[in-house]
Amino acid sequence: MKISYVHGYDPRENIRLQDQASTLVELLHSDTSYPTGSSILEAGCGIGAQTVTLARNSPNALITSVDISEASIIEARRKVAEAGFTNVQFQQADIFNLHFRPEAFDHIFVCFVLEHLSRPLDALNSLKVILKPGGTITVIEGDHGSAFFYPDSPSARKAIQCQVELQKRSGGNAMVGRELYPLLQQAGFRSIRVSPRMVYVDSSKPEFVEGFTKKTFTAMIEGVRESAIKAGLTDQHVFDEGIRDLYRTTEVDGVFCYTFFKALGEKPYLR
Repeated sequence: MKISYVHGYDPRENIRLQDQASTLVELLHSDTSYPTGSSILEAGCGIGAQTVTLARNSPNALITSVDISEASIIEARRKVAEAGFTNVQFQQADIFNLHFRPEAFDHIFVCFVLEHLSRPLDALNSLKVILKPGGTITVIEGDHGSAFFYPDSPSARKAIQCQVELQKRSGGNAMVGRELYPLLQQAGFRSIRVSPRMVYVDSSKPEFVEGFTKKTFTAMIEGVRESAIKAGLTDQHVFDEGIRDLYRTTEVDGVFCYTFFKALGEKPYLR
């Protein structure tokens, strides 16, 4: 199955993903760790932006990281080796056509993947097959509908909506975060727990102003400029004004908020 990305595989995007991962480590992954000797599948590892943190938090677990893109696998392997971790192995694989034996893994980790898929429930069902009974799946996604900021700006909201619409047209869902509970429920997982992880940014947090508001979120929206204008979703003036207004929220009196959702579910035992 061919998957198209609104934001994905290019050098500028790689930098943005790394900035995002570095800034959000504590918020998203402080409670992500796995026991010694457990086998973990990271489905959709991309360039390894989250893989390094997984390897660091669970040094005695064996992590298998897969992605559909060969170029991303090469970059992820380089990044993990550069960080000095040896508990990760990589494979190029399609999440809808995995060649692992049933019940091969103790735990599965999926981060910023479902947003790109037109059939997220099918992906979860595919992953469930290779998860052991009693094993867990962790899913992390954002939700662009959760973005709000000061000063408010209709143009900025319009620019964000352009990204949401482009992702929808490509078969994805930039607001999938709010759907994690029902998706895991429909896939047959139990003991599902979802926790919202809000990023709140004001000028007292310069590392988040730089790493998240500027280099993560605004850079992502800015990256769809040409596609949005070409698709007729907005005109150049409105989009550029929206980007300026997003940068305006990074000034001394500005505020920016965004919510990620982290879900944990268990595969039930057969009766």
